[in-house]
Amino acid sequence: MSEKRDCYDILGVPRTASADEVKSAYRKAALKWHPDRNPHTKTDAEEKFREATEAYSILSDVQKRATYDRFGYQGLSRGGFDGGVNQTIFDEFQDIFGDFFGFEDVFGGRGGGGRGRTRSQRGADLRYDMKLSFEEAAAGVNTKIRIPRQEFCEVCNGTGAKVGTGVVACVTCAGRGQVHYQQGFFTISRTCPECRGAGQIVRESCPDCKGKGRIERSRTIDLRIPPGVDSNTRLRIPGEGEPGGNSGPAGDLYVVLDVKPHPYFERRDADLYCTVPVSIVQAALGTEIVVPGLNGDEHVKIPEGTQTGEIIRLKGKGMPDPHGGGKGDLYVNIHVEIPTKLSREQRRLFEQLGTTLPVENRPAHRDSSLFEKVKDIFG
Repeated sequence: MSEKRDCYDILGVPRTASADEVKSAYRKAALKWHPDRNPHTKTDAEEKFREATEAYSILSDVQKRATYDRFGYQGLSRGGFDGGVNQTIFDEFQDIFGDFFGFEDVFGGRGGGGRGRTRSQRGADLRYDMKLSFEEAAAGVNTKIRIPRQEFCEVCNGTGAKVGTGVVACVTCAGRGQVHYQQGFFTISRTCPECRGAGQIVRESCPDCKGKGRIERSRTIDLRIPPGVDSNTRLRIPGEGEPGGNSGPAGDLYVVLDVKPHPYFERRDADLYCTVPVSIVQAALGTEIVVPGLNGDEHVKIPEGTQTGEIIRLKGKGMPDPHGGGKGDLYVNIHVEIPTKLSREQRRLFEQLGTTLPVENRPAHRDSSLFEKVKDIFG
């Protein structure tokens, strides 16, 4: 009989490898030497797979690894370790092989019988799309929504069987929910196609749910929408999805919001922006104007000599933060309107004003603020 290879060599890791490195190496080895991936060298693959599994069983156990590092395989046999497959392998690598590969059958099981292994299933999540006005999003609302969902049939208690007939064990899988067949060295497990893993079948279908065990019903749910939400905000309501199978937990309900745009506010996170026109006289002399806000009119002071494009900030007048971070700001962009048509009297007054104001139409100096603004605009 040939001598066993070193565990570290089998998995291709150094003796200083961490637990995560050992686990990762075993994943790769298990997938590489899976017998179904090596149909032409099945015997050799089966041996290498078992070898890698035994090595991982040793190196993934702190006590076993310490003993092995000091005394090798002989130390394990003297120390009372049975050399069996570590229980954590079944749990950690179920996501790789699922129900297809029967670890329990190959390596002697988990100590229990085949019956009663049907897994509970989490119920499906549901989505509900909801439209809100801009004002509702800003203020927050308490509302009710009606959700259609699949619920257990009350007549048959979700069994799908007609009252008085009950259910019987599936003949195909003998009530296990899985069917097993031998493939060379391994026993392969798959979900029973007859009962779909339930382990039971109905004799006569329930007339109310047609044997499905579920009926679509509508459920009214109270919903609190916090102030400041935006489009694509998702509100999660735990446990309000569809009920789970085999006593599994219910899924969740996700309410996805769609906020209608405002006619003159532009939103950027919690801040609001709007453009307000003022006359050339108001801009030159300064004034106070009234602009609409989320909570009524806001008074804005326009300083003397205000230019187009200047922005006035109203702190705390924006949208609320739905996570409790206060409120954003309202930014008022000033647009000075130049009249396009003048009466004779207005023209005369402008001409008279023009004689009192200096006019210089020369190009701006490169160092002037006007030149810098033009450069920023046109690049």
